[in-house]
Amino acid sequence: QAQLVESGGGLVQAGGSLRLSCAASGRTLSMYTMAWYRQAPGKEREFVALMYVSGGTRYADKVKGRFTISRDNAKNTVYLQMDSLKSEDTAIYYCNVGPGTTPWYWGQGTQVTVSS
Repeated sequence: QAQLVESGGGLVQAGGSLRLSCAASGRTLSMYTMAWYRQAPGKEREFVALMYVSGGTRYADKVKGRFTISRDNAKNTVYLQMDSLKSEDTAIYYCNVGPGTTPWYWGQGTQVTVSS
């Protein structure tokens, strides 16, 4: 069973940047479409970004142009670079396999708080 560990969250001012990491054990991430999701208080978990096995990417409209997903195969880690952060980006961020695929066990996520 894959274990996913997210890290890199924190408190940042609006307009700032953070880079999130998702490290995996038990599975080779480059063999799967991997995605980032987020869940704000009182809201449903939503899709943020994904990277296909091919390296192609897709983003939610809300983050397009501000967030960048990447992958380091040697470290078996997926990243989410978040720039020009807004208060509405405040949420717990999770990584998992892409939408439409039975998710792996969800990790604890990493909290991102953007102050305005």
